[in-house]
Amino acid sequence: MILSRAIRQIAQTNGVSFSRPSLASYFSSNAYDVDLDHYTSGWNIKDIDTEPGTYSIQTYNKISPRGLQKFPGDTYDVKPNGWEGSNGHAILLRSHKLQEEEVAVSVRAIARCGAGTNNVPVARMTEVGIPVFNTPGANANAVKELIVCGMLLGSRRVVDGINHMKGLGEQGLAKERVEKDKAMFGGREVSGKTLAVIGLGHIGAATARDAAGLGMKLVGYDPGLTVESALTLPRDIAVADSIVSAVSNADYVSVNIPYIKGTPEEGGTHGIIGKDVIENMKSSAVLLNFARGELVDSDVMKSFLDASDDARYVTDFPDDTLWDHRNSVVLPHLGASTEEAEDSAAAMAADTIRDYLETGTIRNSVNFPPTALPDRPDDSIRFTLVNRNQPGMLAKIAEVFGKSGLNIIQQINHSRDTIAYNVIDINPHTADGTSVSLKALQKEITLLEGVLSTRVLFGTAGVGYARNIDGNYMV
Repeated sequence: MILSRAIRQIAQTNGVSFSRPSLASYFSSNAYDVDLDHYTSGWNIKDIDTEPGTYSIQTYNKISPRGLQKFPGDTYDVKPNGWEGSNGHAILLRSHKLQEEEVAVSVRAIARCGAGTNNVPVARMTEVGIPVFNTPGANANAVKELIVCGMLLGSRRVVDGINHMKGLGEQGLAKERVEKDKAMFGGREVSGKTLAVIGLGHIGAATARDAAGLGMKLVGYDPGLTVESALTLPRDIAVADSIVSAVSNADYVSVNIPYIKGTPEEGGTHGIIGKDVIENMKSSAVLLNFARGELVDSDVMKSFLDASDDARYVTDFPDDTLWDHRNSVVLPHLGASTEEAEDSAAAMAADTIRDYLETGTIRNSVNFPPTALPDRPDDSIRFTLVNRNQPGMLAKIAEVFGKSGLNIIQQINHSRDTIAYNVIDINPHTADGTSVSLKALQKEITLLEGVLSTRVLFGTAGVGYARNIDGNYMV
């Protein structure tokens, strides 16, 4: 029973013919012109087990229940981690390393509950026209709080003192030795010291604000500083023109930049905190790395720590070189490991997925351009279209709509690198009242050279998706 209803649901969008009556009369009618091959070409029918009229969300890892509550139960079917179906409409994950073969032909979008997307094959998803979303800023407060903690750990030998007291406690000497031994763990205060913040996004800006509240002087560096981020910075922060300039007089340095494969000379950030930067830091500087371990050259950092007993390196990532160094503090990647951060990231990812599936809106994507169109007008249909960013595509698309006699009410086209994304609202009524086959129209547009996928949005969940895979029509 479920199978037959699912098949009818998949066919619903692609078998409707439009003429003058209202859309509601068509979408409530059972008189669909269904061509079996049309809707089974991209599916293994035996695997179809989603509820009709719903979006199926495939989850990996344990996703916060509070975030998953963002998906309404009447229109979304959230599949648990380990679900073996192959026809999800979107993927939601945390740390799972996603493989291309896990992305079914039916998948419209992928969202990661976190800022980094190195566990998702983003480049390949771009090639096939699937947007990948992240949740920038969702864990900013959690990471910022740990950075402040790291700054204090780097100011005083708190960890060493704790371990020392445990040792004394085992010997029964704690009360006897505590006053004498505390001189071994002296430190300094952060008030009045200078903090260099490298990267002034959500986390960097939040760190700067809290540091200002602690009475610290601030200098920042971010070549991609946005107006939005700049408005959130403390008024007295000085902005440097290079990393070296920012760190040269800093007592503390917080690294808050994304990891990009490749050396800085190659346009990446691997080892960007290397010899040129570290040699220009004060000999007593504390380096705080809560961004990515690969940003810092561990061998150079070891030489720096060896040369000065006042220097510190505090990191939230495993380090095979510095894990047991006297002047390093290595934490087990605790940055975003709070209940609040996980709730926030999952909720943001769910909202992003919903916006895309229901309205075609794109925000917080790492591979697609930000795109938003006003709400779809009543008695209209929304087409979304993903194509390669190449000359002549808009003209080809407009020509198909023109031939059909359908009027474009509103549209938007944005591009990013090799990909372009279109949202087009059409009036399904031709001027002369003739019928137009939506099924045929979508197929013709989808099979245009350069088009990767299309969607038809008219209010019914889970239907209306088609892909062009090497010239084959997959729906």
